[in-house]
Amino acid sequence: MIVWGGWDGHEPEQVAAIFAREIKGMGGTSDVFTSLDAFVEQDLLTYDLIVPVWTMGQITKEQEKAVAGAVAKGVGMAGCHGGMCDAFRNAVEWQFMTGGNWVAHPGGDGVEYTVNIKRGAHPIVEGLSDFKVASEQYYLHVDPAVKVLATTEFPTVDGPHSRNGRVDMPVVWIKYWGDGRVFYCSLGHKADIVEMPEVLELMRRGFRWAAEGKARAGEAADFETTGWY
Repeated sequence: MIVWGGWDGHEPEQVAAIFAREIKGMGGTSDVFTSLDAFVEQDLLTYDLIVPVWTMGQITKEQEKAVAGAVAKGVGMAGCHGGMCDAFRNAVEWQFMTGGNWVAHPGGDGVEYTVNIKRGAHPIVEGLSDFKVASEQYYLHVDPAVKVLATTEFPTVDGPHSRNGRVDMPVVWIKYWGDGRVFYCSLGHKADIVEMPEVLELMRRGFRWAAEGKARAGEAADFETTGWY
């Protein structure tokens, strides 16, 4: 299930089309919706994966609880940039479920920075290399429970945050919500960034990992020995 809308500046229609194309290329199918009502009108438990592409919108409590409940029962969730972690600023359960929320992008669009892959962190990033991007550099408030797979260094652009010194800000992470798997990548300000080969590969791997969790719903995750299956 792909649900797109919200702020047009993030090109949600184009990004949703890219995600639908990539899911099809991986051998899957997708239903695409342009209304948040789909969260309550559709049987979410028939899906393996929910992909939100919706920035700065308003979600009802009924819609929020429907998604949170489905993910807790094993439906995966995966998304990027503001389409997932700047979606609904007043929806705290959504933020709890997704693992973080955008608060700033110092310097705006076009900041040049490096995405640093955490080697050995998880099979999602196995074999991937660090890469550079010129886009918004997301500063997020992040759930300490997430498993971080890639980071970027702040400060790149000077600002009131700079006096705190160097910090590694998560760019890609995973977490669990009940029996469901959640994947997030902060890259994707516009469709051209999503189309970067490195970003597409991260998203494809994240989609697959999150979607495959449904088949394992109810199993106990062995964090100590498997490093987040």
